[in-house]
Amino acid sequence: MSDYDRNAGLRWGASVGRAGATEIDQGLRSYMLGVYNYMTLGLGVTGLVAYGAKMLTTTTTVAGKMALTPLGQTLYQSPVKWLVMLAPLAFVFIFSFNIHRMSAAAARNMFIAFAAVMGLSLSTLLLVFTGESVARAFFITAATFGGLSLYGYTTRRDLSAFGSFLVMGVIGLIIASLVNMFVQSSAMQFGLSILSVLIFAGLTAWDTQSIKEMYYASDDYETATKKSVNGALMLYLDFVNIFQSILSLTGSRND
Repeated sequence: MSDYDRNAGLRWGASVGRAGATEIDQGLRSYMLGVYNYMTLGLGVTGLVAYGAKMLTTTTTVAGKMALTPLGQTLYQSPVKWLVMLAPLAFVFIFSFNIHRMSAAAARNMFIAFAAVMGLSLSTLLLVFTGESVARAFFITAATFGGLSLYGYTTRRDLSAFGSFLVMGVIGLIIASLVNMFVQSSAMQFGLSILSVLIFAGLTAWDTQSIKEMYYASDDYETATKKSVNGALMLYLDFVNIFQSILSLTGSRND
C-alpha cells in the first residue's frame, strides 16, 4: 500500500558519527512510536464503530434471539451491503494514490475516516461470532502481531527478499477469496484463512522493517507525519487481516 520506496532511508547499523547515531536513534524511536500510536488509534476507532453499529443494527427478540433492526436490514441485506463491503478498499486506493499531495492533517483525517468505514464493514463479524470468540481472536492477534513487528524492527536480516513473494501471495488470496464468494466452499475458506495468517504474519515483519527504513532524520514535520500515517495504515491492514483469519479459524458462531 505504500507510496514510498521500501528500501529507501537509513538502514539500521549504517556507519554514522556517534553524535549523529544518537540523534537518529532518538528520532527513529519517536517516528516508530508515532506509527504505532496512529495504528492503535485506527484500531480503537474501528472497534468503537463496529460495536456501535452492532448496537444500532440488532435487537433481541422475545425468544432471546438476535434480529436485525430496519437499519441492520438496510446495511446487511440490501444492495447497500456491497457499499459497506467495498468502501474500505476504495479508501485504501484513494489514500495510496494521493498521499503525496495531501497535507499531514488531511492524511491523518483520511486514515481515521478509513478506520471508521472499516469498523462498519467489520461489524458483521460481531453478528456472526460470539463476543468471547472475538475477544480471544483479538488477543491472539495482538500477541502474534507484537512479536512479529518486534522481530521486523530488531532483526539485522534484510527481509526485502520476501517482499515480492508475499505481495504475490496477497494477490492470490484476493483472487481466491473472490472465487470462493461464488463457490462458497468451507474447505477452501479454511485453507485461505490459514494462508492469510501466514502471509500477513510475514508482511507484518517485512512492513515493520520497511517502515523503519523510510525514516530520514532530515524529514520535516509534514513528511515525517505522512510517513507515520502511511506506516500505520500498512500495519493496521496486516493486523486486521490476521485478526479476521484467526477469528475465522477459531471463532464460535452465534446461534
